[in-house]
Amino acid sequence: MGSQRHSSKKECFILSVDVGTTSIRCHVYDKEANVRGACTTEVVPLYPETGYVEMDPDAIWKGFITVVKGAVQDAGVQMRQIEAMGISTQRGTFTTWDRTTGVPFHNFISWQDQRAADLVKSWNSSCTMKAIHASMKVIYLVTRQKRALAASLIVFSTQHVTFRLVWALTHYKQVRQAVAEDNCCFGTIDTWILFKLTKGGSREEVGSMPRTTPTPVQRESLTLIRSGVCSVCLLFLFKVPASLFLSFPCFFSQMCWSGFLSFLVSLPLSIFPKVENTDHYFGSTDPSIFGVSIPILSVMADQQAAMFGECCFDVGDVKITMGTGTFMNINTGSKPHTSVAGLYPVVGWKIVSEVVYLAEGNAADTGTAIKWAQELELFSDVQETSDMAYSVSHSDGVCFVPSFSGLQAPHNDPKACASLMGLKPSTTKSHLVRAILESVAFRNKQLYETMLRETCIPITKIRVDGGVSANDFVMQLTADLFGRKISRPQHYETSCLGAAFLAGLGKGFWRTKEELKRLQVIDKTYLPQGAPKGGACSPNVEYIPALRSWERALRRSMNWYKP
Repeated sequence: MGSQRHSSKKECFILSVDVGTTSIRCHVYDKEANVRGACTTEVVPLYPETGYVEMDPDAIWKGFITVVKGAVQDAGVQMRQIEAMGISTQRGTFTTWDRTTGVPFHNFISWQDQRAADLVKSWNSSCTMKAIHASMKVIYLVTRQKRALAASLIVFSTQHVTFRLVWALTHYKQVRQAVAEDNCCFGTIDTWILFKLTKGGSREEVGSMPRTTPTPVQRESLTLIRSGVCSVCLLFLFKVPASLFLSFPCFFSQMCWSGFLSFLVSLPLSIFPKVENTDHYFGSTDPSIFGVSIPILSVMADQQAAMFGECCFDVGDVKITMGTGTFMNINTGSKPHTSVAGLYPVVGWKIVSEVVYLAEGNAADTGTAIKWAQELELFSDVQETSDMAYSVSHSDGVCFVPSFSGLQAPHNDPKACASLMGLKPSTTKSHLVRAILESVAFRNKQLYETMLRETCIPITKIRVDGGVSANDFVMQLTADLFGRKISRPQHYETSCLGAAFLAGLGKGFWRTKEELKRLQVIDKTYLPQGAPKGGACSPNVEYIPALRSWERALRRSMNWYKP
């Protein structure tokens, strides 16, 4: 895969858009998966109050249109040459809107938003939760089943949609009124974009205006009350183990929303979109938008799209995306994973009748920590950081804990603080930068070991993507700590590519997954240096003292903030 700019009018292309937390980007791909045209625009977050993080729906929509037109122009092609569109979006950011007019009732409430913190805290300490915990502990004592133990550890989080949506229904009068009048739609960014692109829905598919725009089965940010295949993603929404729901096969027997869970958290079923396969025909763009009608053949969540773009189709394939945060996914095949350490199962994709599940762990402050260091003027250009880290042989005993947003798996401590320990008069900027980059690799190691221990699935390959994966120091240290080969693709933005791949398969632009694998071009492969101690998954001996010091610093950073 490369970048080219010339085309004949007979050529056809696949277009893909990724709506992320900080940017919206569009790529135009040819048959060889070369990026023939690209365009990017910034996403500007809004902070109306302390703890509130929002996005303007109109700005998202205008940005979407801008990058599509810009990428097609950059490719030097015509809109009529675009055979299909794929869409990838961030997870957990939602809005509600008027079913008749399409006008939003409020801004998008971001996945980073904390407005429902008190509500989450109340639920976590409620009698309902205590009863669930107690009953699951009893079941575990009797059955010794891991899924029962996992269910006894259920906690809710503000990171996902559930209680932020409950908050919106409670605080926005116009939303409650629209619900009462059966005139309210709910959706994450993907559903909102589909609503706008199709002018309210796919008339071609059902012959009349649907009640709500479809949403893909793997959109876990919507899965609080889905039964059927996608109920497993309840875990991601609640940030809890799926085990409680894996005990009830009826949740996996059909593709619908669960009335019971909806009742439990007081959310009306009428506002939710129809759940469809990931490769569903989601309708076509209205001709008034781009001058032609473009079929929308895939809609994916960003991490699942990146997994698909990395061609991690087989059980044991691992993908590590390092951007604002780190997201590590492993393909678990046809069975969802049960975790007690903070990994959560998500639906990777559902194509025809095949459902692929992933287990996911994340560290929230990867790119955030590097950006923070840049704002402190430890360096001027991010590309300098790898050389700065290599310019010193160690961090001078300095340890950095990247937990601005608490610690995720395997620690699961929202009250942890970010910290910088071990400073000395001899400490230089290069030592500080090395300590920060080491912390990224150390967190990667923790997630990787948790994944190995929890899933017991042999790792087949490891692929990396995202902006931070361009850092050679981080990637080489990660390979050393894993004791495994790590490959980085030529193009880091694999969420766009994954959505394009799936749309192309639906159109027949590409025929098989094996064909997609052959289109993969590896930019660089990192091999572990030095003989690992104690087996292939042990760190390089050289790093054991530094890793132990860092783990000690991490423990001191935990439970720092009062509840």
